[in-house]
Amino acid sequence: MNGTSRSRIGMLVMMILAIALIVAACDSGESVDTGETTTTAASGGETTTTAGEGGEDTTTTAAAAPEGGGILIAAQGAEPDRLDPHLTSAYASFQVLENVYDTLVQPGPDLSMEPALAESWEISDDNLTWTFTLRSDVVWHNGRAFTADDVVYSYDRIMDPDFGANNAFRFASIEEVTAVDATTVAIQLSRPTPNLLVNIGAFKGMAIVPREIVEDGTIDTNPVGTGPFRFVSSSPDQGIVLERNPDYWRASEGLPYLDGVTFIQIPDPTVKLTNLRSGEVDWVDTVPPQQLAALEGDSSVVVQRVPGGDYHYFALNQNREPFNDVRVRQAIATAINREEIAEAAQFGAATANQTAIPAGTFWSYDYAPFTASDTAAATALLEEAGVSDLTIEFLVTSDFPETVTQAQVIAAQLDAIGVGVEIRDVDFSTWLDAQGGGDFDAFMLSWIGNIDPDDFYYAQHHSTGGFNFQGYNSPEVDQLLDAARVETDQNARKALYDQAATLIVDEASYTYLYNPENINAWGPQVTGYEVRGDNAIRFVETQLQR
Repeated sequence: MNGTSRSRIGMLVMMILAIALIVAACDSGESVDTGETTTTAASGGETTTTAGEGGEDTTTTAAAAPEGGGILIAAQGAEPDRLDPHLTSAYASFQVLENVYDTLVQPGPDLSMEPALAESWEISDDNLTWTFTLRSDVVWHNGRAFTADDVVYSYDRIMDPDFGANNAFRFASIEEVTAVDATTVAIQLSRPTPNLLVNIGAFKGMAIVPREIVEDGTIDTNPVGTGPFRFVSSSPDQGIVLERNPDYWRASEGLPYLDGVTFIQIPDPTVKLTNLRSGEVDWVDTVPPQQLAALEGDSSVVVQRVPGGDYHYFALNQNREPFNDVRVRQAIATAINREEIAEAAQFGAATANQTAIPAGTFWSYDYAPFTASDTAAATALLEEAGVSDLTIEFLVTSDFPETVTQAQVIAAQLDAIGVGVEIRDVDFSTWLDAQGGGDFDAFMLSWIGNIDPDDFYYAQHHSTGGFNFQGYNSPEVDQLLDAARVETDQNARKALYDQAATLIVDEASYTYLYNPENINAWGPQVTGYEVRGDNAIRFVETQLQR
């Protein structure tokens, strides 16, 4: 997802919302369902994931939620734009919706996909039919029983071409979704889709929603889910108020522990930290990297940093001269110094990278063909292309201030090869319009929350990709990405993505800069919360010790 949008970012970021991506492991405590087995075992030509030994649910009953679990005050840097999970692309919205809705499956602590509303699944011998067995003890926040019809309705809604869901592209290989019975859903595919679990469960843009709140028009104002917290109200004065769901399907484990969560919006990061230190808020969604050193040893604040699946980049418009000449794009990629950019923008909380996927994951690819600040090589490439007196306008947005910092550092670096930079700083809505309309020399932002390699590459670099705004067109890359989408052998699939990444980097479809860390902070009274590599904000196992 780009910036804070999981699909507009996702459209951007895909551009969300992915909602992508893989990523380094971070241990967030218990699994979603204690006693469930989330590994897949081959048997008789079929792949099956089961709950407990012999298919039985072995979850033991835990103590009831602690009395006086308390209300967590969570400070967000931005305001949710809407609360319909199928239409929003704003990360601030998904911070809330992550705690209200569920998906069939979800990323676990190590970002491998695990059961959620579906307790198990089977894959047919030809890899074209996936059959999901649903939990039978799930109820909606309005008291109605959850059934397979809800899954069919939600997926049909996302796939409806007239509806315009941000994440319909994730269902490109799905031919039909059917309710076999009340607790069984079958998904029929047109081609093998090894990343289907990621497609349907990577983030809450793929949430299962009840038909009735869509039909009565309240999905944006009074969302009803099956998640750990129920929506109560939303107002400028009180923020977004959630309360504990006593009927949550993990209630036998005593979850959630909190009585509720109230999201308030504080755009100024300095004010957020001040309020955190004073105890006016319990948790904040971001910490400015430049503040990290000052927070060391501060007993009033707990800071956690984990490697994430995000990447920052810029892309030159290949529909404009001279950026349609690969030598010009390579010259720019050669002249910059990614380490300097990462340090200036993230103050040590990022790792420079010339590819998209961060190190330390199965899908990462150690490939770095460009020597930092090689002005001689960059100048030679520009001369070979016959380009001089070049000025590049970089499209950035102060809504994501790191993009402004990046552009400023790049401007100084490109001055060494005689290339000028003009920085066009606009609000994010204008940024999106300019990007979508091709009104840029270069745009820069980030993709966030990626898990599967398809999330890192397909929509951005396939010639038909929905987020290929830079106009990159490589038949060889198209062929590799198409093949990787249907390859079920993990090692063979990785080899295809490594080949595609080599071409994407060499031809500078994107010029990758760095992978930032995910950083949250909270007061010492908060326990049980963990920062996640996919940027998901989950308070289901969080407690307050006031």
